[in-house]
Amino acid sequence: MIVLGHRMGTKGKKKCETPCKDKFEPLTFEAKTPATMVLMLSSPEEDILVKACEAIHIFAEKGDEKRVSLLGLGALEPLCQLITHINKLVRRNAFVALGTMANNNDDVRIALKKMDVIPSIIDKLSLEEDLVVHEFATLCLASLSMDFICKAQIFDNKGLPPLIQLLSSPDPDVKKNSLETIFNLVQDYEIRLAVHKLGGIPPLLDLLKSDFPVIQHLALKTLQNVSLDKDTCNTLMEKQGFEKLMDILSNTEFRDLHAEALQVVANCVRDSESLQLIHKVGGLTRLMEFVLTPNMPEIQCNAVKCITRVAQSSENRKLLHQQNVETVLVELLSVADISGKTAACQAVSAMSFHQDSKDRFRDLGGIFAVVQLLSNDSVVLREEATQALSNLTHSNRLNAFAVYEAEGHEILVQQLYGSRALTVANSAATLCNMAAHVVIRCSILSHGAIPALVEPLKSTDTQVLVNSTLCLAVLACEAEARAELQSAGGLHPLVNLLHTYQKEVLRSACMAINVCATDVPTALEMCKFGALEILQQINQSVNRRSRISKLAMSSLLNSNVSVKYSLTGHLAYTDVISDGFYDAGKVPASQKILTLKELSTQPFNAEQPIIFINTATEKKTEDDKQKDEAQPESATEKPWKMMEDVSLQLLVKRSKESIMLLRDEREKCAALARLVNEAMGGAVEMEKLHEFSWMMHHANLKFQLQSNVVPIGLINKGIYCHRALLFKCVADCIGMSCTLERGEYNRAWNEVLVFDRNPSRNERFSRPCRYIVDLMHQPGSLLAARTAAAEQYQTI
Repeated sequence: MIVLGHRMGTKGKKKCETPCKDKFEPLTFEAKTPATMVLMLSSPEEDILVKACEAIHIFAEKGDEKRVSLLGLGALEPLCQLITHINKLVRRNAFVALGTMANNNDDVRIALKKMDVIPSIIDKLSLEEDLVVHEFATLCLASLSMDFICKAQIFDNKGLPPLIQLLSSPDPDVKKNSLETIFNLVQDYEIRLAVHKLGGIPPLLDLLKSDFPVIQHLALKTLQNVSLDKDTCNTLMEKQGFEKLMDILSNTEFRDLHAEALQVVANCVRDSESLQLIHKVGGLTRLMEFVLTPNMPEIQCNAVKCITRVAQSSENRKLLHQQNVETVLVELLSVADISGKTAACQAVSAMSFHQDSKDRFRDLGGIFAVVQLLSNDSVVLREEATQALSNLTHSNRLNAFAVYEAEGHEILVQQLYGSRALTVANSAATLCNMAAHVVIRCSILSHGAIPALVEPLKSTDTQVLVNSTLCLAVLACEAEARAELQSAGGLHPLVNLLHTYQKEVLRSACMAINVCATDVPTALEMCKFGALEILQQINQSVNRRSRISKLAMSSLLNSNVSVKYSLTGHLAYTDVISDGFYDAGKVPASQKILTLKELSTQPFNAEQPIIFINTATEKKTEDDKQKDEAQPESATEKPWKMMEDVSLQLLVKRSKESIMLLRDEREKCAALARLVNEAMGGAVEMEKLHEFSWMMHHANLKFQLQSNVVPIGLINKGIYCHRALLFKCVADCIGMSCTLERGEYNRAWNEVLVFDRNPSRNERFSRPCRYIVDLMHQPGSLLAARTAAAEQYQTI
């Protein structure tokens, strides 16, 4: 028989033993060895079988070693056959022997699993069967149900209904074994629902009143699992389950049950209706008392977990706030027990979705208390503390400053190094919330946040990647942060994130790239790592493209006008051509765009030259000259640099001296057009354009320079595309605004905005009109956009 601890009266526990139902007659023979006992299991005589089973039972009770020896002698197979014997006594004794062998023995359990004995055992759970058979049959199932496959076999062979029925058995051992089997089964979701449908909740609740603590514990643990289902929780309410749980929680003699009872309550109070019910019977007040119960950390912990579960609903959070739960939780943040602090942080996180609770936590000093936990040795506690701070600072300026004043941002930056994934994700999220404020952002950067974020950018965890890139997007508003990110090697892993197919990660990475791209050196560096090509692919994909990916692409192009012109064939009024700009011609979207340095180092070819802009004057100080002279001949190759363009410098200077004196915008455009026309070979009549030998001139330039790249100032013969580029370049240098548009077959033009000289009297304010500047045929003429003359200039 199974020995159970018995709960008597109110003064504690004593041991009792379930009385034996039947007395065994003394054996009339003596089995000298286990092998003899096993051999007798094959006897055709029923009285021998009865006595052999009894001998097996007595021998197996002596320990695991004896059970294993019986297994090796082949006792299981005949016993599995005898449990279906027509003789009631043989059947009963066979179950006793089999159950004793199977109890808590892995070897026997594995062997039974292979014998397909479960249907036979379930068949003997009917109410007509002997209580001893019930006891040891359920003992077998309790052992077998620990195995995943056996669970499925028990369920598939309709073992659950009789097991639920046996929960009401008069025998406590049968109850205990049946309950243990059901507990093992309900670890699976499907079986959990079946227990409810088969009416298992009322008998489980009745077992809470058992005199045996082991049964009460098992009943509560089973209820913990089945109450994860909302319908089951509703049935618990209907069957006065809350009241029965509160009876346990209100009884100090049942302290050993309080932790498990609280977990059941936690499952059942997730919706406001359930919470209102428990609140009406004083349950919420009692719950608060448990939170502050001294010297009972497990009960405290489970009570706080219950509050956390309650706080998943907005209506419940409001009710908890009215009960001043924040005061209780802040007090618990300073207890000695780590599990209590951890549970308190989880509850703070849940309550922080209520705006008034966020403010109350700050007023009570809760934020300072959570910040202190960031330095705790417990990695789990640090993880929950960062989660609490993330929620507390979300959309709350005062809380962000409270963390800042507690110097929490310094510790959070350190948490980005080598912590668990969730800790890193939470720390990045909190820093992101705080960095929205300039003062805090600068302080976060001063403590090395940018280098600390580089490693998380290489993580495989989705939340780490999302939060780290979002944090980076906020911090990168500062120019120093962008420069630091580049020097720390963070741009390459950031660009690599564009390869992801996780939408959240892709979106946040595009946000960070969009911010970083406002800095030209940073944008150029990202382009070296293939950011433009990847974004082009993304924006061509129906599933991956988004408004943010298009914005990131646009930002990169705006910071790299050479590439923008090659890809789009358009530079806006706001796109300024500066030194280092080059025109590589129209490039297909799928083709990688090389840098000017890469183009200049390519083998000499017969294609049209790459034209670049350089207005800078090379000035060497005495120190520079001395360094050049001291450079040994064997030194490594000098770094590449653009060729100086004196002709362009002179043209810009001349334009500034003559054109800037003019006041009329039309006159400025015309004057600049004439200068460009003069520099590029003069006016050419439309009919004689084919006689203009510009291609030979360009080929000669390339040959003379032995280079594929040519400075624009050396070009003395140029047509539409060369003149439009020069006009845009000089206009940007002297502060005039114009566009640059690429057409087909070497056509290009500039568009300017000019106010009409004679506005209509009916118009109070004149509006600027768009004109195309003629640089080729009648230099200085302004052709109204979208007119026949303008279209003729733009096309062949």
